[in-house]
Amino acid sequence: MSGQAGAMAASPAASKSQLAYEWIHGRIVSGALGPGSRLVLSQVAAELDISVVPVREAVRRLEAEGLITFEKNVGATVAGIDPVEYLYTMQTLSLVEGAATALSAPSVRRADLDAAREVNGRMHAMLADFPENFDPVRFTQLNHDFHSVLFEHCPNPHILDLVHRGWNRLTALRGSTFSFVPERAPESVEEHEVLLQLIERGAPTAEVELAARRHRSATLDAYLARTDAHPAFPVL
Repeated sequence: MSGQAGAMAASPAASKSQLAYEWIHGRIVSGALGPGSRLVLSQVAAELDISVVPVREAVRRLEAEGLITFEKNVGATVAGIDPVEYLYTMQTLSLVEGAATALSAPSVRRADLDAAREVNGRMHAMLADFPENFDPVRFTQLNHDFHSVLFEHCPNPHILDLVHRGWNRLTALRGSTFSFVPERAPESVEEHEVLLQLIERGAPTAEVELAARRHRSATLDAYLARTDAHPAFPVL
């Protein structure tokens, strides 16, 4: 009985910490809080009408995810970006998302394929006036929606967690990838259809994984070519 009471007592604090986490996280991934932005915990607490304690817990969680840095005498700030950090994030995401997509493939149903193809169709429609009226932010969001359909069935929760962290980190680092490499947009749509066809015909998981990894790596290659950044080790 006492254990149940303890769990119930802990619930409000946990929900307040989750509220603070979602509030801060949402502003980071949307770009409202850019790299280097300072977080004043008391101001966040006042905004959400909660105490500083759950805000501090949320910041620790975001720090563990690489979205926040905490320095003595400085406090909490939104993590910055450099080409090498972007490189490592993309290389890691290439590996874990490729694995998640391959492991998900046997569980992807016709309704999932139809949903992913519908999203990809909207992405294709956005290219009608490319590049003059191209919206890279919206395109990037649709890109995430497309891939989510394909990797969310991953039966390994640890790999799936790494994929989610990678996407969050990538969003915080670059906001919209296609703002930096818009030329990748048409190729990305075509590669999406290839992925769908592989899953549709029940291709071996190794083939699906390789296609998903190459798809991600191609975007990284385009970014490196544009920025003249040099990887510390070969791009996968």
